[in-house]
Amino acid sequence: MQYLVIAYDNEGALEKRLEVREAHITGAKKMIADGKIISVGALIEEDKMVGSTAYVDFENDDEINEWLSNEPYVTNGVWNMDEFQIVPVKLLPKD
Repeated sequence: MQYLVIAYDNEGALEKRLEVREAHITGAKKMIADGKIISVGALIEEDKMVGSTAYVDFENDDEINEWLSNEPYVTNGVWNMDEFQIVPVKLLPKD
């Protein structure tokens, strides 16, 4: 099933975000290659990164939970999990 993920950063997390960004990007690129991430990008407010958005495709909640348990922005406290949103969506096919 496809989902829109909206993840705002914790207050003052920019330094942490930048520290673990490479690990986050490496994981995201693997998930794109595996077809789990459809599209991903940073949320920007006043020219600053304040969070992330992603369109993802997971079979079930277990896959989502596995991703989150290994996601560097979660394990390093970048994303504010109290405001984390996962919204089911149906994207227009590319073909």
